[in-house]
Amino acid sequence: MNDLVFYTNPQSRGRIVHWMLEEISEPYETIWLEFGATMKNAEYLTVNPMGKVPALKHGAAFITETPAICAYLADHFPEKNLLPALNHPARADYFRWLFFAAGPLEQAMTAKALDWQVPEGKQGFVGFGSYAATLAAVEKALQPGPYICGAQFTAADVYLGSQLGWGMMFGTIEKHPLFEDYVARVYSRPAALKAIRLNEEYLQHHQA
Repeated sequence: MNDLVFYTNPQSRGRIVHWMLEEISEPYETIWLEFGATMKNAEYLTVNPMGKVPALKHGAAFITETPAICAYLADHFPEKNLLPALNHPARADYFRWLFFAAGPLEQAMTAKALDWQVPEGKQGFVGFGSYAATLAAVEKALQPGPYICGAQFTAADVYLGSQLGWGMMFGTIEKHPLFEDYVARVYSRPAALKAIRLNEEYLQHHQA
């Protein structure tokens, strides 16, 4: 039995965790779940009471929430070098931008997708302030490159790269040459390509 058990669906944020699991290159078992069926049954609700994926079982521990799983794996397997060393200045950038992507950036993307308008003078009430300010912050952070923490690729790039890639694909992130170059760079990693292939193969074999 594998210590790592991964619960996912190929049309979900589980693709991000799939990529992260391939980056750490440790054995794991994949359990594919269906929306509204196995994802909502009593057995899986003991894993995640929200009835959502992704989720990860590691030994006796359960972890949900995509950025939390990415951070957990990077932390638990430090020899994989997917987070800056404890006393390295880039460690602060790692936590800052991982949680920025999970908080303000995702909130700004959701607001754009659902056409939520922040009332005039109420930007201080929402974590992202404004869509334009959020994207400008990400653009400025990526300018030094090649990754969000500088020279080192980290779990923060797995999450941020996925958010930007999906956002530009579905129109919730405005296309920008800097974003496109960054996404192309991180998506070209062997782990990212393998995760994409595994998900696409599952879809091809299980679509009606």
